[in-house]
Amino acid sequence: MAVITVYTDGAAKGNPGKGGYGVVMMSGKHQKELSEGFRNTTNNRMELLSVIVALESIKKENAEVQIFSDSKYVVDSVEKGWVFGWQKKGFKGKKNIDLWQRFLQVYPKHKIKFNWVKGHAGNRYNERCDELAVKAAEGRNLLVDEGYEKLTDEKLF
Repeated sequence: MAVITVYTDGAAKGNPGKGGYGVVMMSGKHQKELSEGFRNTTNNRMELLSVIVALESIKKENAEVQIFSDSKYVVDSVEKGWVFGWQKKGFKGKKNIDLWQRFLQVYPKHKIKFNWVKGHAGNRYNERCDELAVKAAEGRNLLVDEGYEKLTDEKLF
C-alpha cells in the first residue's frame, strides 16, 4: 500500500470564536480535500480535529501515514508521547479531552508519523489547508462543536 501524505490545519476567528479545519490528503495519483466550520471553538481544537477527521477517512487499516501539521500542540503531544501519559492519568487537568480520546481510538489503526511544518511559510499544501480552514470558519451553517460548547456551558452554571 502506498504512503498516505496528509496536511492539516485549523483556524479560529477569535480564540474562541468561529473555527474551521482543512485537510489535504494524497496517495499516488489521488488527492482529497476536507473541511468543515464550527460556530464556537478554539484553534487547538480545530488543529486536532483536522488530524482526527483525516485519519477517520482512511478506509483501509494499517496504512502508512505521514501527517504534516503546523501545530506544535498536536505534533509534540503525539511525537513526544505526552498524550499517552495524559491518558494514563485520566487526562486530569487537560483540555480537549473529548478530541484526544477520539484521536486515541483511531491512532492505533495506522502507522503514523507526525511532522511539524512552519505555518505561513510558502508550503503549498499547508497554505491550501489554511485556506480551507479559514473559508470553513467564515462559512454559513456552521456546526456546533459539542465538546467545546458543552464544556463552556458547564462552566457558566
